[in-house]
Amino acid sequence: MPEQSYEPYNPLDKSNLGTSVADALLARPVVALPPEPFLGAGVYAIYYAGSFAPYQQIAKSNRHGRYAAPIYVGKAVSSGARKGGYGLDSSPGDALSKRLREHAASIDQANNIELDDFRCRHLVVDDIWIPLGESLLIARFSPIWNTLVDGFGNHDPGGGRRNQAKSRWDVLHTGRAWADKLRENESSAEEIISLLQSTLASPE
Repeated sequence: MPEQSYEPYNPLDKSNLGTSVADALLARPVVALPPEPFLGAGVYAIYYAGSFAPYQQIAKSNRHGRYAAPIYVGKAVSSGARKGGYGLDSSPGDALSKRLREHAASIDQANNIELDDFRCRHLVVDDIWIPLGESLLIARFSPIWNTLVDGFGNHDPGGGRRNQAKSRWDVLHTGRAWADKLRENESSAEEIISLLQSTLASPE
């Protein structure tokens, strides 16, 4: 009978490196959104535990200190990385802290969710590993605001690009003034909620 063969574990394989970043983030404490200011770039996860009815399956997973189902996962990189490099020669400043403050402001402007119902984890990471860590976290959790209800992380596109459609996030959570100037999305809030309910009710 032939002996069973196993692929040797390579700690430097891309998927293993990404997993190590993701696991390090999930080991971080859960704190208020936005957290106290800090320096660095990196990855983060945002959790919801409030009463908005379409999100109740997610909220239940994040109550009683569990925080098992992020509603959104993201990254913040230095300005050098955003311009096409890895940002290795530029200071990240407060890129990650600033991004989380921007997210808190977006939630605070929405008319049907409360900032007090959100928490986050964040991890300062060397620039080169940030995109890989974010990709692994999104693949692992498929957070609703990264997938089905997209647009949470959008910025004001400016007057020259106001012909683009409003995001599903802005349809479902109205309140960002700049989003009200965009053309309507083809999906209504009711249709998005129906899609959410069928998606979250589907067996994993």
